[in-house]
Amino acid sequence: MFKLSNNETIKTAYFGSSDFSVMVLEELKKKEFLPDILVSTPDTASGRGLKITPSAIKDFGVSNDIIVLQPSNLKGVEERLKEIDLFLVASYGKIIPKKILDLPKFGTLNIHPSLLPKYRGASPLQSAILNGDAQTGVSIMLVDEKMDHGPVFVQEKIQLENWNPSFLELREKSAKIGARLLLETINKMIVANLMPEEQDHSKASFTEKIDKKEGFIESEVLLFPKQDLEQAIIAERKIRALNPNPGTFSFFKTREKEIRVKITKAKADQDKILIVEKVVPEGKKEMSWADFLRGTKIHV
Repeated sequence: MFKLSNNETIKTAYFGSSDFSVMVLEELKKKEFLPDILVSTPDTASGRGLKITPSAIKDFGVSNDIIVLQPSNLKGVEERLKEIDLFLVASYGKIIPKKILDLPKFGTLNIHPSLLPKYRGASPLQSAILNGDAQTGVSIMLVDEKMDHGPVFVQEKIQLENWNPSFLELREKSAKIGARLLLETINKMIVANLMPEEQDHSKASFTEKIDKKEGFIESEVLLFPKQDLEQAIIAERKIRALNPNPGTFSFFKTREKEIRVKITKAKADQDKILIVEKVVPEGKKEMSWADFLRGTKIHV
């Protein structure tokens, strides 16, 4: 149950499937709020042995004694959701059918980590870093049947300039802001009758799930960043945006063979020159860039 500022209570269901979803839940728990029902995607097979692994959302639900539903089709749990007053969504990863969205009397609120209508879709955090944006933010919106299309209640900006966060850092900050804004919006929407504003759909931009191949970086850019500053800036953004998943990588030629190397950490100095810090050569553990160069005879 969620207790409103007027002391009334409502039942809520929370839809999510990613680590971002769980981070928001953890923040909501700190603020003494837990949903009545969690809705996530079915358990998936992962790892080399393709072992069936419960989602992080399911683990959270079990740990906090919350009902967890994992339908492959939401129509299968329609009856379980009919008594819910408000749906909450954070990185669920699926379009919720209109028939389901129409169930709760107060509608469905979504936390989206961008300043909508910019960066609708699957990778708003990564896109903000990759594009070198000076700012991004978090939006709380009323969900409709289209992706990230509904009217927006509130937004809060996050300044990226002079911070240059990694994806993990930006995700954490966005989750904290999103949880706070979500609770504030629930009260204002229901108790104070706050109305959302329609997005300017003509300014909408869209993001897709990032493919592994997009993490490739030419080895020359890593070895000689001053020779092509533009490519070095792009590489540094990639390393911040795409780690840990899908990751960034390059290939280096040695006397014996060509080796694949993951690039896990980098930064830019005051002159925006790329500085590689951590790498994982194939078959080895993470090491410093300096140690890799000392121990590897690279042929350029």
